[in-house]
Amino acid sequence: MYNLMYIAAGAFFGALCRYGLTLVLPVQKNGFPLSILLINFLGCLFLGWFFTAASRAGSYPPHLRLMIGTGFTGTFTTFSSFTVDTVKLLENGFLGTASLYLAISIAGGLLLSWAGILLGGRIRIPRSGRQP
Repeated sequence: MYNLMYIAAGAFFGALCRYGLTLVLPVQKNGFPLSILLINFLGCLFLGWFFTAASRAGSYPPHLRLMIGTGFTGTFTTFSSFTVDTVKLLENGFLGTASLYLAISIAGGLLLSWAGILLGGRIRIPRSGRQP
């Protein structure tokens, strides 16, 4: 039961952040969903970093991983909006824009997840009994 509360708390803040970014960066005039692209890129980078850092440090409690990884990041990022936006672009005859969005989203997401993992791997872990 407590796990659900942690996930819900993280999801609340993830949804607020996502909504805020969609207000700041509305859909472009050509239909390009820049806010969703940025949100998913940030989520890929962050999640790669967070889970790598958390597994290396070993000091993140499981409920914090659920709250931040599943709750916050899971709600902040949005695969469903990505796919719906792509279909909308296709339906409106923007084949080139849809293809570009698809390619950038997949390549950029993979690249940023990898960068996050590399950054998380650079976390220094103090050895027992020693100060960092």
